[in-house]
Amino acid sequence: MKIIPVYTWNKSIVKFNRRSDRLSKKPWFQGVLLMACVVVAMLLANLPCTRDVYRHILETNIQIHLFSSDGGLDVLFPRDMTVEKFINDILMVVFFFTVGLEIKREISCGELSSPQKAMMPVIAAFGGVIAPALIYTLVNHGTMASGGWGIPTATDIAFVVCILSVLGDKVPVSLKVFLTALAIADDLIAILVVALFYGGNIRLGLLLIAFGVILLTLLLRKMREKRVFPYLVMAVIVWILFYYSGIHATMSGVVMAFLIPSAPRYNKTQYYRKREHYISLLDSYNSLEVSEPFPNGPQKHFLRKLHGLARGSMDMSYRVEHILSPWVNFLIMPVFALANAGVSIPGPSYFNVFAQTVTSHPEFGYVGLGIFLGLLIGKPVGITLFSWIAVKLKIGQMPDKATWPMFFAVACLGGIGFTMSIFVDTLSFGTVSDSSTLTVMRDAGKIAVLLGSICAGILGSVMVNLTFKLQKK
Repeated sequence: MKIIPVYTWNKSIVKFNRRSDRLSKKPWFQGVLLMACVVVAMLLANLPCTRDVYRHILETNIQIHLFSSDGGLDVLFPRDMTVEKFINDILMVVFFFTVGLEIKREISCGELSSPQKAMMPVIAAFGGVIAPALIYTLVNHGTMASGGWGIPTATDIAFVVCILSVLGDKVPVSLKVFLTALAIADDLIAILVVALFYGGNIRLGLLLIAFGVILLTLLLRKMREKRVFPYLVMAVIVWILFYYSGIHATMSGVVMAFLIPSAPRYNKTQYYRKREHYISLLDSYNSLEVSEPFPNGPQKHFLRKLHGLARGSMDMSYRVEHILSPWVNFLIMPVFALANAGVSIPGPSYFNVFAQTVTSHPEFGYVGLGIFLGLLIGKPVGITLFSWIAVKLKIGQMPDKATWPMFFAVACLGGIGFTMSIFVDTLSFGTVSDSSTLTVMRDAGKIAVLLGSICAGILGSVMVNLTFKLQKK
């Protein structure tokens, strides 16, 4: 009597898993998921019944406390670690690690693998960083907000891919590839910006030890070490050293991503030779007169060998990226959005990005205005202008079947700077000593990033549709 309900329940679970798997593979799904997390975070931070709990959870300390009864041992690790810092300093290390793996893959065999392929998107990416930074600096020059120039310089690939998938064939494939390569180059520049300008006071001793560990990792790679565990141990040590040395801990993820071996354990010849050997051994046990069905005991052993052979024929970088990407896309980035997009909104005037950051205190500048104009105007103008110069100087090549109006329309989508921009915002304005003022400035930056990204997405979509219609006539 119970078989039918259990079967129906299991069948429903299988159908749900298949549907969710198909949904997660849609190119627009990640962008929609992140936007949903932003809305939830804003509600949690502003609803009277949840706002206090939301802040208390983020400010909860999570540390390992080692102490002895006589007081001889009293150690807290990690230092000043809260839930919010755990997300930004540990979970985001994994995000930056996968970004580093993606950049490394594109440099080795993708859109940045040759000077001819890389020149145009790299030049455009520099334009998309320099122009917003200049606009922000012009707006906030001489104020305490001037240190936030790095906030409007990044492009969020998840939202860009989401919108490009919705626009369909209105955008030439070459321009989609170009914008994706630009976003990857943009991520690399943003990583350098964070490493060079948004760290703390550098402790050279710890930094030298970190470099020593990195050299040891390079030695392991030179010795053709193909197991993941030794690199994982080194990555944890480098993270600890970076965390205490003054360089932002997330940079350890990027460094270790470039140290992961790209060469597989078995080359093509070795793979085929070993595969034929194990298959012949597998077949040789078909004649065993045993009651076990296929595979029998010895055959299971050789199937495991074939499985290990297949894994060893793929490089470690690919395997690690393949394992981590779903966790990053569907857990770490949504959690980051939930933790960092929750801005307390005291009134509608908070959405006015054109107002002073702190009323009656002009020395704090116009954080929102600088970010908003940097994303909405600086990004497309910088990308297009630098690309135009590259084409005119014949050091870059225009994407196939692309026109300058469509190029500018797609460049407008480069102003979507969600994840990396909010991350840089959490590191900015370190010179502001008053904690309440610092919170107001960073919250104003997050609001400007959200509004600027939304407006850039709308503007880019409208421009693409208008350009497509005009070109069809």
